[in-house]
Amino acid sequence: MPTKIEKDAVSGQDTTGHEWDGIKELNTPLPRWWLYTFYACILFAVVWSALYPSIPGIHGYFHGILHYSQRQELDKEVRAAAAEHADIRQRIASSSLDQVAADPEMSEYAVAGGKAIFANNCAVCHGAAGSGRPNFPVLADDKWLWGGKRADIYQTIQHGIRSLDDPTTRMSQMPRFGADKILNEQQIADVAAHVRTLARLDPPSDASKRGNAIFSEQCAVCHGQNGQGNRQFGAPSLTDGIWLYAGTKDAIEQQVTLPKQGVMPAWSKRLDDVEIKMVSLYVHGLGGGE
Repeated sequence: MPTKIEKDAVSGQDTTGHEWDGIKELNTPLPRWWLYTFYACILFAVVWSALYPSIPGIHGYFHGILHYSQRQELDKEVRAAAAEHADIRQRIASSSLDQVAADPEMSEYAVAGGKAIFANNCAVCHGAAGSGRPNFPVLADDKWLWGGKRADIYQTIQHGIRSLDDPTTRMSQMPRFGADKILNEQQIADVAAHVRTLARLDPPSDASKRGNAIFSEQCAVCHGQNGQGNRQFGAPSLTDGIWLYAGTKDAIEQQVTLPKQGVMPAWSKRLDDVEIKMVSLYVHGLGGGE
């Protein structure tokens, strides 16, 4: 409640005239240095808001007296960088992948750029440095679905896999053996048993022997008679212990019944030819290139 202003007997400081339950409030001013700093910050904010883009509106925003734009600054930096690297990029553009790889200067530039491109565009699926993720293949080993030569990798990146917006995309289709009633449940289980014997995960059994005959009739045309795979169709080897969708019996049965059909975008829609060459060379050098 309001009371008269008086001097506090202990501190000698005036009170504000307010009292709560017998407690009186001292009138202690803020330090001058704090007030000056506070006023300077207010002044700085006003000046900054006047000079630079600041206040939003219904149909836009206040652009500031200086008309500064970070987007314009970035565009300038990008143009400057492009001009600086125009010569070597032109050399890469007019050279084959093997020629770029054989030239130390172009190779160093391409691999460094490809690493950055990979990190920004590819690592989300294939993992850092091509380490792979569940349902996405490892790029750092020596096992390739569609081939690991520089030209193979370039083709895959440029046109993608099952990319519907690119007529020259790599295309293959595993039949839906279960969903389309090509095989019954027992036959699918037998095929899965045979596949696990091919991968040396299980010993031969009566089921795997029955599955062998079914495999020869239905699967060998793509995966090879001995499950060695076929790059022409992107059909993986079934003998190396590397699994895109897991190698358990249940996972194999599920893939035979209703297969997952992985899709990779055609990167020619987003990257230019030089960038595709660069990331191709980077992937080739991860450890598994041919």
